[in-house]
Amino acid sequence: MPRPRLSLLRAATRTAALVAATAGVLSTVAAPAHAAVPTGRYVALGDSYTSGPLIPTQVDRNCLRSNRNYPSLVAASAGSSSFVDVSCSGATTDDILFGDSSSSAAALAPQLSAVTADTALVTVQIGGNDIGFSSIIGDCAQASFTSPLGSPCKNLYTAGGTDQLRARITATGPKVAAVLQAVRQAAPSARIVVLGYPAIVPDSGYGCWPVVPIAYQDVPYLRGVATSLNAMLAGAAAANGADYADVYTPSIGRDTCKSSGTRWVEGLLPENPAAPFHPNARGEQGMATALLATVRS
Repeated sequence: MPRPRLSLLRAATRTAALVAATAGVLSTVAAPAHAAVPTGRYVALGDSYTSGPLIPTQVDRNCLRSNRNYPSLVAASAGSSSFVDVSCSGATTDDILFGDSSSSAAALAPQLSAVTADTALVTVQIGGNDIGFSSIIGDCAQASFTSPLGSPCKNLYTAGGTDQLRARITATGPKVAAVLQAVRQAAPSARIVVLGYPAIVPDSGYGCWPVVPIAYQDVPYLRGVATSLNAMLAGAAAANGADYADVYTPSIGRDTCKSSGTRWVEGLLPENPAAPFHPNARGEQGMATALLATVRS
């Protein structure tokens, strides 16, 4: 999921006006086998899909972090002896490795610094901001009003014959690998789990414009981008001694187009407490369930 920090929230506000006007209403290390959730120190690394922006209760307003996000739920379920959640809205792989000095409140230390030699479990959900999640959503939503039945977003990102988004995913792969290698070096005995991202657009069909302002023909394109991003994350995990938690599959049928009581991810105009195009509390619970199932397998 820049922080829904503010570019995404500003883009959401601009596009919301259009919705209302139009709709009246968008190095390889072998991992040891484990059968139980580690109960020692647990460290959660990640971006806004991990931190849970605007989900009550927000316990870190700089990073927009909720105490009902999936790391908090997993720590409670596992009975972790200690728990450190340094996930932060807007985080990239660089923020995990090197920290973030762009915050208006204070510079943030590298998330990696929370990982210590005695850490038993590390979860990592990163990569969405490396490929430009906020700008992609903003661009595609606004472009949808120029051609709601067409593919203006796909046309934008494939102009010139190169798919810019898939190129960004390819370029992000080594960065994710570097994160996992650094985590392994910091915590040699830890169980490391990489999480993918849940479904934002429906897994089939053409979406629900203008309720979720993604043009009909852009929905399959963005679905393919999400699939490619998750495949890259799964591959990076496998190549670097980590497990991969698939949160996309259990989120099918719970995308932004579904009812407010079903969806895991909110749309442009959230009906449940969450940032636009981010998981709500139900989505965080769903990701926690998928993560626990992976760790117990």
